Amino acid sequence: MTDSSSTDSGSPSARAAYGTRVRPVPAVTRAIAILRLLTQTREPLSAKQVAQALHIVPSTALHILRALVAEDVITVDAAKRYRPGAGMLALARGMLEHNSFRTVVQPALDQLSRTWQVTAIGVETPSLDQMVVLALARSPLPFSLHVDVGSRFPGLISATGRLVAAYSNEPWDAIAQRFRQLRWQHPIDIDTWRKELETVRAQGYSVDRGGYIGGITIVAVPIIDSTGRLTHTIVCAGVSNTMDGAQADALIADMQARAAEVASLLTH
Repeated sequence: MTDSSSTDSGSPSARAAYGTRVRPVPAVTRAIAILRLLTQTREPLSAKQVAQALHIVPSTALHILRALVAEDVITVDAAKRYRPGAGMLALARGMLEHNSFRTVVQPALDQLSRTWQVTAIGVETPSLDQMVVLALARSPLPFSLHVDVGSRFPGLISATGRLVAAYSNEPWDAIAQRFRQLRWQHPIDIDTWRKELETVRAQGYSVDRGGYIGGITIVAVPIIDSTGRLTHTIVCAGVSNTMDGAQADALIADMQARAAEVASLLTH
């Protein structure tokens, strides 16, 4: 999986929660866009660089940056360049410590990673627009997968995306519109993808064999809440030639068992 956290980060329109219309608040949207930009950039940025990257009026960018410095979520150096601050780390730590899914799923991910030599990922699926990585256990094998806790991806991409679409109650037009915006290394046509969704729902898992990332197979199983809604997925990713045949079937069965355990723990 390739992190796409920067997607639409500078958009002035607020991102609506699943099924909910949210009135845009430009100052909040721009502040969040600035925080995302600074966390994705290795080097600190000046106010001018921030304004240019996000297409914000320079004076507006400067006012927001100063407010964020005052709240200790970013810092400014002697050259007036900005970077994430300790306050942001504290916010992230607090969120993770109080996230019951992360606490419950981490042992399952650790076990899957050790047993099957894969990178195991716990994903939240709040909407058609995005998914968020909440927990992670990296593969002991040396293969590159650009994902970390906090990474965001388009909501319909890869194996988890098929689950999101298959379990969604949204109109097909809304799903198709988002699908057409996806970027795959080996693209799939929408008619084939739609047919796959029927199978995904029936079998209770999804497999992306090199479509999103060439040479990498990504498997996802759903975690369903008490109302029947897909809330999270467990994902395993590995080199394709090590994830086929009987081994893939056994991995999927193990993932489904772990997902059932996690779902049960989350409802108690």
